[in-house]
Amino acid sequence: MKTIHSINPATEEKIDSYDRISEEIAKEKIEVAQKAYLKWKSTSFEVRSKLMRKLADIFDDKKEEYAQLATKEMGKIIKQSRSEIEKCGKICRYYADNIQDLLADETIQTEAKKSYVTFQPLGVTLAVMPWNFPFYQVIRFAIPAIMTGNTVVLKHASNVQGCAFALENAFEKAGCPKGVFSNLNLESKDIKNVIENKNIIAVSLTGSEPAGRSIAKIAGENLKKTVLELGGSDAYLFLEDIDIENATDIATFGRLQNNGQTCIAAKRFIVLAEIYDDFLTLFTKKMGEKKMGDPTNEDVFYGPMARLDLRDEIHQQVKKTFEQGAKLVLGGKIPERKGAYYPATILANVKPGMTAFDEELFGPVAAVIKAKDEKHAIELANNSNFGLGTGVFTKDLKKGEKIALQLEAGNSFVNKLVVSDPRLPFGGIKNSGYGRELSYYGIREFVNTKTIWIE
Repeated sequence: MKTIHSINPATEEKIDSYDRISEEIAKEKIEVAQKAYLKWKSTSFEVRSKLMRKLADIFDDKKEEYAQLATKEMGKIIKQSRSEIEKCGKICRYYADNIQDLLADETIQTEAKKSYVTFQPLGVTLAVMPWNFPFYQVIRFAIPAIMTGNTVVLKHASNVQGCAFALENAFEKAGCPKGVFSNLNLESKDIKNVIENKNIIAVSLTGSEPAGRSIAKIAGENLKKTVLELGGSDAYLFLEDIDIENATDIATFGRLQNNGQTCIAAKRFIVLAEIYDDFLTLFTKKMGEKKMGDPTNEDVFYGPMARLDLRDEIHQQVKKTFEQGAKLVLGGKIPERKGAYYPATILANVKPGMTAFDEELFGPVAAVIKAKDEKHAIELANNSNFGLGTGVFTKDLKKGEKIALQLEAGNSFVNKLVVSDPRLPFGGIKNSGYGRELSYYGIREFVNTKTIWIE
């Protein structure tokens, strides 16, 4: 039996060890989930809602414990870990309060005496989840799936298994029947067998583009539905009428939030030529002033990256972009200290074809790009294989909306960083994936949309 170790990215010290389960045990847990589904699908919305409210209470009660665990396992600063746990409770309560409306039958007028569409659960769903929001990413998928009447098995990232087991325990303590939510501490190579298991009906993955392609291929060969939320190279457009002071405050937070490791983080900063120099000067000043350090300290703005190999990978992206002709105006050097730390970094004069323009920058690195005019800015934003989130900053709200409608992404925000909200669908296009999570649209991804006709 293989043992994996949870390593604190801030100190490189071992936090805990976890034994991988065998394929046989995984099969048994999936069988338990299938048996649980056969009963769970018949429970009332009232029963499910009551359990979700209990789960929300557990997130409230254990907020500090869970936040400290997330920070230790993946390096998120403690304030943001607390916010993540709070958001989990809000998701639980949102679906507890709104499930009946979200899944209400829809009457369709036809020549039948009665015809309508109803939404029924499908079975056991597999969630393959990342480490960057170790609690929220799981809850964002699991709660709507479970409230629909499905059951969930989780394959979480290896470096946050403490969070994975904490989630499994929380569902149990809330009173959910055994098998409604289960953690499969498997190696990535074993995922193929899980997807091929006859009891798995669908897969939701949040992760990298390569992981998405691999999962989609296996699922497609087995005729199983997938929802993929993959990477992004989110473009934010800054027009000439902005308040540069406020815009650079938002840009700085957007790039350093979660230590720069957020799919929908601001990554490509496309600035009109009239304000480019002023924006870059102030942005560089503010990024350079933010304190990097121990993520458990309350006064730290950003901490380490989640793993040393991820830190080394983004450093290579910075080096390549510099060699391709971009200007390194801040950071770009690995600090001489323990931990997976990487400083706030800005690459200026970034152009299409450069690594920082074409690839996702999953760390505290900003690519600043000059646009000749609004049309050019839109072209630069859309010149990407990704399409998860985009933003526009301008005092002219009509113009901002007009531009937002032209940006090729699943989410386009005006004068605000892209966020996920349970009332709105969330997901991407192009190589950022397909399908939606959250809201009316997301909850209907893993259901049987069933036609009923009565003559």
